[in-house]
Amino acid sequence: MSGQPLPPYPFNQDPDRTVSYRHPVPDQGPGPYTQPYAQPSGPPPWRQEELGPPVPSARKTGRGWLFAIIAAVLVVVVGGGGVYAVTLLSGGGTQPEDVLPSGTLAYVRVDLDPAANQKVALFTLARKFSATRDSFTGDDPRKALFDLLGKNSEDLAKVDYARDVEPWIGSRLGFGLLAPQSGKRTPQVAVAVQVTDEAGARTGLAKLNAGGELKGLAFREDYAILAETQAAADSYVTAAPLSQNADFAADLKAVGEPGVLSFWGNVGEIAKAAGAAMPTDTATLDMIKNVRLAGALRFDSGYAELTGISRGSAVQGPADPGGIRLSTLPASTSGALSVSGLGDTLAKQWPQIMKAAEGPAGSQAFTDFVTQAQQMYGIALPADLVTLLGKNLTVAVDAQGLDGAVPNVGAVLTTDPAKAQEVVSKIERFLTDSGAGAPRIAKAAGDGKLVLASSQDYAGKLNEQGTLGDSETFKIAIPDADAATAALFVDLDKIEKYYLDGFHGDDRANLQALRAVGLSGRQSGDTTSFSLRVLFN
Repeated sequence: MSGQPLPPYPFNQDPDRTVSYRHPVPDQGPGPYTQPYAQPSGPPPWRQEELGPPVPSARKTGRGWLFAIIAAVLVVVVGGGGVYAVTLLSGGGTQPEDVLPSGTLAYVRVDLDPAANQKVALFTLARKFSATRDSFTGDDPRKALFDLLGKNSEDLAKVDYARDVEPWIGSRLGFGLLAPQSGKRTPQVAVAVQVTDEAGARTGLAKLNAGGELKGLAFREDYAILAETQAAADSYVTAAPLSQNADFAADLKAVGEPGVLSFWGNVGEIAKAAGAAMPTDTATLDMIKNVRLAGALRFDSGYAELTGISRGSAVQGPADPGGIRLSTLPASTSGALSVSGLGDTLAKQWPQIMKAAEGPAGSQAFTDFVTQAQQMYGIALPADLVTLLGKNLTVAVDAQGLDGAVPNVGAVLTTDPAKAQEVVSKIERFLTDSGAGAPRIAKAAGDGKLVLASSQDYAGKLNEQGTLGDSETFKIAIPDADAATAALFVDLDKIEKYYLDGFHGDDRANLQALRAVGLSGRQSGDTTSFSLRVLFN
């Protein structure tokens, strides 16, 4: 296939010292997220000069190469260049996690040969924007990336891409951090570069060497493994692979389709390793010691999605937080935020909040405020605040009236309406006496809820059963809305007339291609999942 170039990695060693290990690794298919898409009629164009912003110079020694390459790959994939992969509908095969060691603590994978649905979706989305619509006119995007890096590196300028790089470079890259070696503070770095020819890769990597820190090289399953020492590289290729790590495998399976970019990290172990170089608060370490994070960047024909999960958090959500309330907002809603379970969470965490406020890093002012609010105005904390937050807090802005003197803004509190009104009255008295002045708040009580709004008309509107959940835009932006415990939704099509006048030409057209943004999440026990979607017209 025609893959992505992964230019220079520091490498100093005798080619005869390289080793190669091979053993079968099961093919991991595209995953459950795969959906059928129509194949585009022809290869997308490529224009090198519109790849994206310049990549920082890779002239430095050490790990400068590593981060320059990763940055460049992300520019191509996420910015102006990921679309080229649509020309080859393969995907599958050995991934970097199949060759990096199971002891990897943090992992980032870039795959420019993902599943066919991802490539077609990338092609479809790229045609919507001026920066990518006519971007690619050549037939080898790897060379374009190599040339881009070469502009910032005297070393690369001396390397001939066609002779020294193209014959062996593959399309996948894996970057891993491992625990520091005994007696050292800095985590170890391992890089897996997909290659098509080991001999050519050995020679090419030697020519790309800039005298940096990655001096070890070995081969495993059509990947070059680069490490800080040859002993480390040799040990990595004989170790059990990361894909056989039970936690890693379970977390990535929960994420689903890995898309073009995926990542995983054992947060607790990373913090422990970092603690060797930078002292970390013990209480903080205890809270995150079991936390793991995994996610993926993937594409659909109508949106891009960053999705992920975290597991093992010591701060657990309410047993039954209830769902968000966005679906029942008015259809004219332009933006809204809904969070369930805040009241219960605050009640549980209040002792820790007070402890932090009274601790060495805290302030006596907060404690004094809590005491004064109770004595002078009868505001009991946290009880009254727990009442206001209730089972769900939803804040909304309506598209109608945005150009008026006072926009239609409101909050729906799913709580005991009578008790909530008493708390609101206490707060209004406090604001009046403090000189801040109590805002004019319209109120409407409903069945198990209290509505606060900028106008009485809008309060009444929020108190009714709305139909925002019937909107196709909302359904795509907030998947599984009934199961989400927190969500943010912005319908850009409803508000674009208020900001488009400041843009012209391609900038205006690109903004008009944006349809909506949705961020949703769900917490259950020690597991939190999230989805960030950007929708396109």
